[in-house]
Amino acid sequence: MNRIAVSISRGIARVTDVALGPYQTAVIRIGFAATWLLFLLREFPHRQEMYGPDGPWKWDLAQRLVADNHAFTILMWSDSQVWFETVYVLAVLSALLLLAGWRTRTMSVLFMVGVLSLQNRSIFMGDGGDNVIHLMAIYLVFTRCGQVWSLDARRARLAREARARGDLPRAGTQDRVGLVLWAALGLLLAAATGAGRLSPGWLMIFWGLWAVQALWWAVGRLARAAEPRILLDVIGNAVHNAALLVIMAEACLIYATAGWYKIQGSRWQDGTAVYYPLHLDYFSPWPALSDLLASHGTIVMLVTYGTVAVQVAFPFTLINRRVKNVLLAAMITEHAVIAVVLGLPFFSLAMIAADAVFLPTSFLRRLGGWAARARGRLFPPGARKLPGQRAQGPRTPEPAEDPHVGFTA
Repeated sequence: MNRIAVSISRGIARVTDVALGPYQTAVIRIGFAATWLLFLLREFPHRQEMYGPDGPWKWDLAQRLVADNHAFTILMWSDSQVWFETVYVLAVLSALLLLAGWRTRTMSVLFMVGVLSLQNRSIFMGDGGDNVIHLMAIYLVFTRCGQVWSLDARRARLAREARARGDLPRAGTQDRVGLVLWAALGLLLAAATGAGRLSPGWLMIFWGLWAVQALWWAVGRLARAAEPRILLDVIGNAVHNAALLVIMAEACLIYATAGWYKIQGSRWQDGTAVYYPLHLDYFSPWPALSDLLASHGTIVMLVTYGTVAVQVAFPFTLINRRVKNVLLAAMITEHAVIAVVLGLPFFSLAMIAADAVFLPTSFLRRLGGWAARARGRLFPPGARKLPGQRAQGPRTPEPAEDPHVGFTA
């Protein structure tokens, strides 16, 4: 019994003392923000037909659908062209800032608002990749995804270095940008509440998130005792780790259901399922390449059976790190091939971003080191050093002790 109690206490301490997977959540943040940003930029000339007034799904039909399924979308607050363009630009900017890791707490919420607003306006325009982005945009709100590889982490590191030198006794006390952003969003939320635009459930969610920002700032900047801040850190770590677990379970569920449904299909059973999409014009951006692959029956059969086997087996391989890494590399390669051969780049990017939650930390740290060295070659530190300051080489950033400096980090 004592061993069980010790194991339980260690497990509780593990999920509350630290936010797990800082590099994995950073890759998820970057991956999904980049996928959504690239999609919006590519479809910018066609935005009116996809989500705007010129689309086949007209305003009155969208109103009836939203009233029936109670989906959240701020696009339905007004049918004006100015409002549509404003929401679209908001979606683009929030994705860009989340990608850079600037005020990740606030940007994750605005990113979710942009994704839900556009997708729920025209739900018949999406595919499987859009569904994954839809879900992950919600999960990201509850993660501390700015611990590494973000402007938030850089700001926290600079604040710690300044505090160590005695230049900044209390980090973040002059965070005027956070104060202004928090106040502005509070005014917008109050206006939406007064106009009756939000349902009771979403009112509770948004006002709760807004109040948590204020509580976090007040405790971190005004409380003299350390216990309240430690309590908030424990709660934040527990919520983050729970959201990370949900993301992992969601990725496993996607592959498991896809694999088991494929097993029931006769074309997947006889090994010819991959042959047919290669002959569809819609999925043939490179007809010569599609014809070349389809002409080899052995390759078609191996890819068909291999896809089913990898998808069904992957959730069971998580107990073995080496086997999991091999299948993970196979799935990422498969999605890269789908992006090129079938012309589905954004679906593939979304799935690769979801797969990133299982990437080994050692690999991600090496990846960060390679990126830092590449940045050092492009922008030599010696060119930026101050007089009398010795140039330092690039380094891989470590998880910040406090990645959420200010109101809205």
